[in-house]
Amino acid sequence: MEKKEIRIGMIGYQFMGKAHSHAYRDVPFFFDTKAKPVLKAIAGRNEEALKEAAEKMGWESYETDWKKLIERDDIDVIDIVTPNDSHAEIAIAAAEAGKHIIIEKPLALNVEEAKRMYDAVKRNNVIHMVCYTYRFVPAVQYVKQLIDGGRLGRIYHFRANYLQDFIMDPNFPLIWRLKKEIAGSGSLGDIGAHSIDLARYLLGELEEVSAMTETFIKERPVGEMTGGLRARTSSNEMGKVTVDDAVAFLARFKSGAIGTFEATRFAGGNRNKNKFEINGEKGSVRWDMENMNNLDVYFADDEEGMQGFRTINCTEELHPYAGAYWSAGHIIGYEHTFIHLIYEFINGVVENRNPVPNFEDGLKNQAVLAAIEKSAEDKSWEHIPSYLPESLMN
Repeated sequence: MEKKEIRIGMIGYQFMGKAHSHAYRDVPFFFDTKAKPVLKAIAGRNEEALKEAAEKMGWESYETDWKKLIERDDIDVIDIVTPNDSHAEIAIAAAEAGKHIIIEKPLALNVEEAKRMYDAVKRNNVIHMVCYTYRFVPAVQYVKQLIDGGRLGRIYHFRANYLQDFIMDPNFPLIWRLKKEIAGSGSLGDIGAHSIDLARYLLGELEEVSAMTETFIKERPVGEMTGGLRARTSSNEMGKVTVDDAVAFLARFKSGAIGTFEATRFAGGNRNKNKFEINGEKGSVRWDMENMNNLDVYFADDEEGMQGFRTINCTEELHPYAGAYWSAGHIIGYEHTFIHLIYEFINGVVENRNPVPNFEDGLKNQAVLAAIEKSAEDKSWEHIPSYLPESLMN
């Protein structure tokens, strides 16, 4: 029996566009999805680059106007991988057109936009998902199982660092990620948002935060992205950096646990050091994205003389998602987190249910980001307000 097709339209085509395209193409190879994703069309502004990207990544066609893509009858899903300032306009238009939506993080520039996006998908009854991909690392999923199964007992601490160094050179160009009107925030929304989402996923909602931020390089030469995290200077003109280079904050969870968080793009030698440690009454775990298949685990009831962290390689068949790939010890990589996310999204569309993380999670994360910014500005503890019905805030 031939599988149902889900026809994808993607807006944007660079760093995340490449990762998403790869996932759509590979997910049916590794997983028994309930429908087959079909790469119908991508949209962008540069026709020459767009045509090249479509051919290279396997898309059937392209549009130079994203609004035309949304209007097409042969598109079921709109995948949004554009800079943050366009998320709200595109997502709301897609929802009003009855298209299902998958979108890169953070959800929006601010809470007001995120709330309008959430209202739009709920009003139009479309499936929605936000690409917080680190949830889908098998080791992270296994941590969730350990916590939910009580293996770590009561949780006391969540400790997260997300460290990068790609903008340390003062001559690195003023790209869109360094402009508040386009990005919303700097290291906070770009990488710190991932740590916030992992914390919420594993431990539950945050209650209050106390933060500080810093911008180390105040001005940079005007420039543009050239792919990945690379950029080039496009002018002799200097421009003002209007986002944070680094953020550090304390947090209290509703569960009673406490958290410490740091996100920076000025940690020399750290290309993508996304890591966390969780300490509980019965044990601890620690994980690092740069060694994503491994999980360090400690259990307090180990016999004396044998206590301490052990390292397990989360590639056994019993580890979440791992059984779809290779024999144990044959590691997987960054790109597979997108495959897992797309697998959940495709099945959610077929089953008419919202997978997680979705726009509800995106809005909750946006509320935390806003509270952190306000705390840093006011030098105060800030409560995380609710922007959702109470039934959805658990």
